[in-house]
Amino acid sequence: MARFWLLVLLVLGVSGGLLQYLGPPLPRVAAVPTPAASPTAPAVVATAQPLPPLVVQRRVGPAPNQPGRDQPGPVTDPDPALQEPGPAGKDDLLPRIAADGRQPMQAYAAGFDRSSRRPRIAVLVAGMGQAEVDSLHAVNALPGAVSFAITPYGGAVARVIAAARLAQHEYLVSIPMEPQGFPLNDPGNQALMTSLGRADNMVRLLWAMSRFGGYVGATGALGDLRGERFAGLSDQMEPVLRQIAQRGLLYVDPRPGQPPPAQVWSRVVDVVIDDPVNADAIDARLAELEGIARVYGSALGLAGAPRPVTVDRLAAWSATLADKGLVLAPVSAIVQAPLREPSPRDATPSDPAARDATTRETPPKDAKP
Repeated sequence: MARFWLLVLLVLGVSGGLLQYLGPPLPRVAAVPTPAASPTAPAVVATAQPLPPLVVQRRVGPAPNQPGRDQPGPVTDPDPALQEPGPAGKDDLLPRIAADGRQPMQAYAAGFDRSSRRPRIAVLVAGMGQAEVDSLHAVNALPGAVSFAITPYGGAVARVIAAARLAQHEYLVSIPMEPQGFPLNDPGNQALMTSLGRADNMVRLLWAMSRFGGYVGATGALGDLRGERFAGLSDQMEPVLRQIAQRGLLYVDPRPGQPPPAQVWSRVVDVVIDDPVNADAIDARLAELEGIARVYGSALGLAGAPRPVTVDRLAAWSATLADKGLVLAPVSAIVQAPLREPSPRDATPSDPAARDATTRETPPKDAKP
């Protein structure tokens, strides 16, 4: 019996010494329960998988090239860095994208606070420069957010443009195009015509674009005319739109209901607000613009000319927009990005019409409608 207890004491002593040597046990880690597999779902195997490659979607119309200007203030005078000699030499200047990437549709845009989330309504008043008194009345009576389309014909253009810049209005150049009802509806002797070849029409386009500078874009609205016949021929209109896009300009299509051009920052007019020309009809068209803006976020109205009744109704209506939760915006703040980027073959030097136009004599400066 004494031997037995001696053996027990020996074993206990050895065990205690071993435990003292090993130290306390490690803490237990709670097991993470594994969710029960769905009868229809495959079993998940916990194996290391490589991360999928990062997919970057290509944007059409990159943000840095977006038209518009955030800073308020008068529209700047034409910048030599945004101009180049036209076909007739240094006296006829054409817009271009500057070497540093600046574009006319940015530099000459009216200031607008893009942080506003209110539905935007833009109004383009065409026919500016044809009647000096009416044009200057529109410049002074309408808010700076109203945009103008300036005729390439007419002697009052310089004075109207100078006043528009000072009053913070952006403006576009009107491109004369063959309208419906021609020849009764006459767009002038420098209009782009369906009966002419592409090279001849390019000469006339560059003539119109070189009449003055400082514009954000172009439009087919020439007063009450909207160039439907010419604009309806895609093979004629394509080189015109490419030329506009390559020069850093936007385009306003004055034909309601048309699809937007694919190759240029653009906007299609939603409502012609002065057809017919009377106060009640104009008020109804402006109310229609409000409804479109509330549904789609923005709307564009076109006035064919700065007639006193049109200007007066526009001025009164614009004063009510803030209380209605709407905001008046320049055209440059509502244009849409191109549906596709220009391909290398669209470059101006490879366009036979554009190349030929640079070697042809341009029409005289005193061309008349």
